[in-house]
Formats: sequence, C-alpha cells, structure tokens
Amino acid sequence: MSADPAARGSASAPLRRFFAAARGAGVRLSPAESIDAVRAVEVVGYADRAVLRDTLGLVLAKTPEEKAALAECFDLYFRRDDLAGVETSEASGADDPVPSPEGAAEGLGRMLLAGDAAALAAAMEAAGEAAGLPNIRFFTQRNLYARRLLDHMGLRAVEHEIAALEDAGDPAATRLEAAVGALRGQVRDFVERNLLLFARGDTEAFREELLKSTRLSNLDRRDYARMQVLVRAIAKKLAARYARPRRRQLRGQLDIRRTMRRNMGWGGIPFITAWKEKRIDKPRVIVLCDVSGSVAAMAQFLLMFLYALNEALADIRSFAFAGSLIEVSAILEGAPIEAAIAEILRIIGFGSSNYGNALADFEDGWMGIVDRKTTVLVLGDARGNRTDPRVDVLARIASRAKRVIWLNPEYRSAWGTGDSDMFRYAPHCQMVRGCSTLRDLERVVTDLLEMTR
Repeated sequence: MSADPAARGSASAPLRRFFAAARGAGVRLSPAESIDAVRAVEVVGYADRAVLRDTLGLVLAKTPEEKAALAECFDLYFRRDDLAGVETSEASGADDPVPSPEGAAEGLGRMLLAGDAAALAAAMEAAGEAAGLPNIRFFTQRNLYARRLLDHMGLRAVEHEIAALEDAGDPAATRLEAAVGALRGQVRDFVERNLLLFARGDTEAFREELLKSTRLSNLDRRDYARMQVLVRAIAKKLAARYARPRRRQLRGQLDIRRTMRRNMGWGGIPFITAWKEKRIDKPRVIVLCDVSGSVAAMAQFLLMFLYALNEALADIRSFAFAGSLIEVSAILEGAPIEAAIAEILRIIGFGSSNYGNALADFEDGWMGIVDRKTTVLVLGDARGNRTDPRVDVLARIASRAKRVIWLNPEYRSAWGTGDSDMFRYAPHCQMVRGCSTLRDLERVVTDLLEMTR
C-alpha cells in the first residue's frame, strides 16, 4: 500500500472513472463504498484482472443484477486485448521489428513501428483524458472525439513523418502508414467503448424524461415495459415521502397535560414542553376511470400508478366505465397489475362512453361510501356522445366528498367543443387538470398528497 498520498490519488484515478461508468450502468455506489473499493484494490493490485474483477464485485455489487452490470462494465472499461501493436516483422520479412531510420518516426511513430502495445494503450488513455472523452454522450460525437484523441496522441507529427519518409524513398513510410490506419480503427473502438460506459446513464435518463413527457396515447407498445418501471419508481418515491404517519405541530399552542406529565420528575417545573399536534390522515380515494377507446391507455397507467401508491393511500376503490360502470377493485387486488388491467379492458373497455349512465350507476350502487374524508378522482375526456351528462349526480357526489378532482387527457383548447361536457362538470370540481403524460400524473398525485399535509 502506497504511503504517498499523491501516488495513491494517481492510482485511484482510473477507479474513480470506473465508478462513474458503473453508476451509469445502474450500480448504486455510495462514497463510503467507493473508498472501500479503492482500499481493496490497493491490496490486490491491478496485475490479475480476474482477481480485480472479483474484488470489485464483492465490495460493490449488492444484487445479482448489479453484479452482472458491474462485470459487463469492468470488461468494457479494462479491456485492452484488442489494442495490439502493428506487426512490422511480416512487412519486412524479418523476425524482429525493423528499427526506424535515424531522426524519423519519433514519439507516436516510433511506438507504432515498434509495435509497443503497452505504450500505445497508455498514450491512448492519456489522450482520452486530455480530450475529455468521459464527457462523450451521443453517437454523433464519435468522430469528433476520435479526431481529438489522435491529435493529442501526435497524429499530425506522424503524418509529417510519413511525408518525409516518402520523399526520401524509405520503405518505413508504408509500414508507418499501415500502422496509422490500424490505430484509427483502434481509437474508434476505444471511443465507442467509452460511449457505452459513460453515456449509458445519461442516455437512459434522457429516454426516461422523454417517456415521462410523451402523451400516453402516443406510446408505442414496446415502451410499455419501460413505462411500468417508471410508474413503480415514481410511486415508490412518493410513497416513501408520504407513507409515514404525519403530524403537524401547532406552534404556540401548549399541551398542558402532556407537558405536566413529562415534567413530573422535576416537580412539575416545565423544563420540557409539549405542543399540541394535529394528525394528518392519509387520503381515501375513489377512482372513476373512463376506459372507452379514446382514453383506455391513460386509464391503465392511472390505475397502475395509484395501486403502486398503496403505502401512501389508506384506501382506494376503483371503478371503470364506458357505457356503464362497474367496480374493479377486486380484479386489481386479485391478480398482477398488468393482467388485472388487461382483464378490466376486456370486460368493459374500448366501448362508447356514456358519462350520464356511469354517474347514475355509481349513485345507485356506491354513493354511501362517499364521505367528507373521500377524494373522488375522475379520469375522462367528458365526451358522452351527446347523451344526458347527469351533472346533477356529480353535484351530489361533490356535496358529500371532501373534494372532486377531474383529470382530462385532452388539450384544454378542446374542452367544451363538439360533444365535450367538461365545462358543465368543472364547476363541481375543486381541481380540473389536463393530464395526458406520466409527468402530469405524478404532479396530480403529489398535489393530492400535499393537500393532506
């Protein structure tokens, strides 16, 4: 183990870059874990790559998935086998590399003619650092960074050397030109490996942000699996934030009884004060989802999102409707969420919507579950195909509930046009929002939970 701090910092620099690449691959690394890994590598060294990889896997990986990601990242980051020197012996017909003419092929050129793979690898690493290669993020930057690396390695000087050797009729010019061609390919491969290493995290983050902001009705089927992962991740974050029982201190309102009890040991002298608190209840939610053809994609994501929030929400009752309304809570609780949503859509989805009938069905069968602790969440475009909207039913629901929130997946400019009854329903809602993306869903549920704080 090196006692020189400067030497230790220099030795750990490759590891710091490796840690950045591993984080981009999805491996969770804390600063303490990174320090432990550096100390472990100081013990085992870099000479045996298999031992080094196993050591990093033991120290850093916490799940089988992370172990696999770390191994893949290690192989990309530490791979140098394909960086072979140019074999000059075949070109010359001799067993040993041909020495360059006196005064020719200095620096990079000499390494190329000598086939010094170790020196070329070190020069490429140094050039990558000088060119800022860890900052590469897009495939369109590959040629730019490859040219930067070659410039930092001294390619321009080698090109002048080749021209001078050609003018002198020296056969080394041909060998050096072939070596430069091989080097270009090796540099491109090196740049692409760094793109895979360092751009993966940013590329995934960019892709996720794009999906969160895309209208759910426009999503491709191949994006659904990724969206389900995002839904669960957002729900987990919100649940962790709001799931704990919360109390609000009423500062300035002393709780006399609790204060006296706490200070019995001091003869009732109030060394420790207790303030009155108000318990913040989790919201109860009733969800009415339009699953007609125009909003079915949005409805399945809302149901998925709300059920992933079970830790934060005390009670959820879910209903789906098109022409009529049914409760779907039991279906959602009795099967995996994806299968349950598919079953709901099979039973009642994709038909023509009739909001009046749906509201009347809810009033006849379930109005009794609505009370002053209930939030009623309606998802739909409010287009009832010119049937009776039964605004009176929504008014009665609003009079019993704590609040009514309406999420409309259409653009606001389309509300009230054609057969839209949105402006008839809006006066009976405490919140009316355009909601067509996963980002919109996140904001609405966050607002819903904030209302209870």
